[in-house]
Amino acid sequence: MQQIHRNPLMKQFASSGVRLTRQRRALIETLQGAGRHLDAAALLELARKRDPQINRATVYRTLEILKNLRLIDELDLMHVEGEKHYFEPRSIRDHCHLACFRCGAIVEYTSPAFQALKAEIAAANSFQVDVTRLELGGVCKQCRGTENARNKPKAKITKNGE
Repeated sequence: MQQIHRNPLMKQFASSGVRLTRQRRALIETLQGAGRHLDAAALLELARKRDPQINRATVYRTLEILKNLRLIDELDLMHVEGEKHYFEPRSIRDHCHLACFRCGAIVEYTSPAFQALKAEIAAANSFQVDVTRLELGGVCKQCRGTENARNKPKAKITKNGE
């Protein structure tokens, strides 16, 4: 598996010509440094640590601007937690999301095989691929391990080795 590299949001936003306010800066820095997928509520909570004046409307307006500039992706991630939408800085390479239905963990995955499949689909259909979304839902290794431990038969304690 290859590492997912993110585009530098601040640099790209600054070059877009859109005004970079103090609050937008705080939101962009929060998104860039989160290390996980954020919904709007989590973004607001984390960004308020940088700037307590940020409000919900500013979050939604900024997310809309970032989406329109194609700097971030909006994901529903298999509706892991209901109808939440998550946001992530656009990556340099397309990737898949593996969503655990039990704990909600999201794993990002890319490989040369995924890139080759995307190219094959595009070539076979004479299609220019601009956006790729692939989500797989299931149960992660950690949750399967916990489940296996719960279902493992308990050792019987007997007297005299019986």
